[in-house]
Amino acid sequence: MLKIIFSLIILNVICVAQPIQIPILEFSPKEYTCYKSGEEIIIDGKLNESSWAKAEWTDDFADIEGSLKPVPRFRTRAKMLWDENYFYVAAELEEPGIWGTLKNRDDIIFYDNDFEIFIDPDGNTHNYCEFEMNALNTVWDLLLIQPYRDINKAAVHGWDIKGLKSGVAVYGSLNNPGDIDSCWTVEVAFPWEAFKEIADIDIPPKDMDRWRINFSRVEWKTEVKNEKYQKQINPGTNKSFPEDNWVWSPQGVVNMHYPEMWGFVQFTNEVAGGKKISFVGNKEEKAKWFLRQVYYLERIYFEKNGTFTDDLKKLGLDMQTVTGYLLPPTIECTTNMFEASLLSDDGTIKINIRNDGLTWNSQIKK
Repeated sequence: MLKIIFSLIILNVICVAQPIQIPILEFSPKEYTCYKSGEEIIIDGKLNESSWAKAEWTDDFADIEGSLKPVPRFRTRAKMLWDENYFYVAAELEEPGIWGTLKNRDDIIFYDNDFEIFIDPDGNTHNYCEFEMNALNTVWDLLLIQPYRDINKAAVHGWDIKGLKSGVAVYGSLNNPGDIDSCWTVEVAFPWEAFKEIADIDIPPKDMDRWRINFSRVEWKTEVKNEKYQKQINPGTNKSFPEDNWVWSPQGVVNMHYPEMWGFVQFTNEVAGGKKISFVGNKEEKAKWFLRQVYYLERIYFEKNGTFTDDLKKLGLDMQTVTGYLLPPTIECTTNMFEASLLSDDGTIKINIRNDGLTWNSQIKK
């Protein structure tokens, strides 16, 4: 119901809060197969269950903009599991000086070093959740109606994940600059029930279902003053240096709110440590990415001209091949709205995108 209400509110409104940026990366989101846990997971941050030992780590996190930027100073990696009640996320964050200051739920946690989780269950880039936690196990959870680029005041800060569990284990000492720490590890358990509010899909997922998920780590440059960790101040600006953003699946832009760039997590009914399940791609995602180029270009055109266009030459669209789909795309527009689509070469499926970035599939009856 929540999803339907939001869609009705924003369907005919163009309320852009941020200029559009086009990711500088090729479309190659990370992929991960999420296995079932073979035991109860105790959420204490310690990752000492045998199921965690059997689950694979993600690739090490990279800079949010990708390989064009330096390799992160400290290693970060994550794991995932699931059972009938929860979706589990664990992470290990290498850190020689572990600190945290924020202690109240729904504080703006990225003002500290933090670990962040972004989940879009149906992958349409609307109605997704953001979760952040620091080394004190203080959490912030919020619902995004749409990315900030598409609508002003998109975040619902009062939204809480009922039944959420989280834990932190510190390997070293917290807020003690007198030693060198190793890392901090986190565990989070998301109740499946929470996602029923934001996605009209199978909850929990069925075997081989795929969700769009990404992880981010915010890391501030710090120094020790008066026996405390403090953010380093840039003498040129008299403000703290900008934070580093390290992520699992690079965004190609310094903005986590590009859900189309998040990784793909494929769920399997197989238990961790058992039969190996390969990740299976979906050709529809390439079609969605092609239409996302239309969306970017339409948004840029609108910013310059105050209207959308159905003229592909004016958009300057690169007419690359999209396997399994017919080109050119169909574009219908008014001054303030547009809808673009690609038809499958067998005429049975149409992939769509509209001016607020929403993507969806239509079944064509023959």
